[in-house]
Amino acid sequence: MATEIQGIYEDGTYVVSFDEDCIDTTLTDSGDVVDWWLGETYRTHHGGGLVGLDVEWRPYRIPGPVAVLQVCVDRRCLVFQILHADYVPEALFGFLADGRFTFVGVGVRDDAAKLRAGYGLEVASVVDLRRLAADTLGRSELRRAGLQALVWEVMGVQMEKPHHVRVSAWDARTLSDDQFKYACTDAFASFEVGRRLYDGDY
Repeated sequence: MATEIQGIYEDGTYVVSFDEDCIDTTLTDSGDVVDWWLGETYRTHHGGGLVGLDVEWRPYRIPGPVAVLQVCVDRRCLVFQILHADYVPEALFGFLADGRFTFVGVGVRDDAAKLRAGYGLEVASVVDLRRLAADTLGRSELRRAGLQALVWEVMGVQMEKPHHVRVSAWDARTLSDDQFKYACTDAFASFEVGRRLYDGDY
């Protein structure tokens, strides 16, 4: 299943398609834009909720802090080039540490540890989708599954995760279209798999 950039709004928000879903996605290295995005998230989800979380930290085998942070709530995603950010807003510290939100992903505890080590960001509440899927579906082998396999099991969608994109230079100042689509769909798929498992919609 191909992921495509369908268009762009006047405010710079991209529309990215994933299967039958369209995701409004903000790509930025601006702390002010992150602040705005989080403000909109709190306006519509002031009681908390589920958040898809992922990070990219390559180039492959080169140590260093997280280069890109992706979060997704419903059909709204943020792709934050945190390595090149002018500043990391206090709102992001508050959002990640807000116990009303549960951050879900594959290997999400490792991602949280990288954010803590690189930027002092604390993620208060995390749930690994592998464990959640294994427990919810009663299939212990899913504890070793990747996101691609979980998307197939839970959503029935064949997710593309090209190897050349996964190991690409995520510290680039400008992400390629393929990197952008990869980053967006990883965060959205994490959210949607988590939502369906919690809601019994699988």
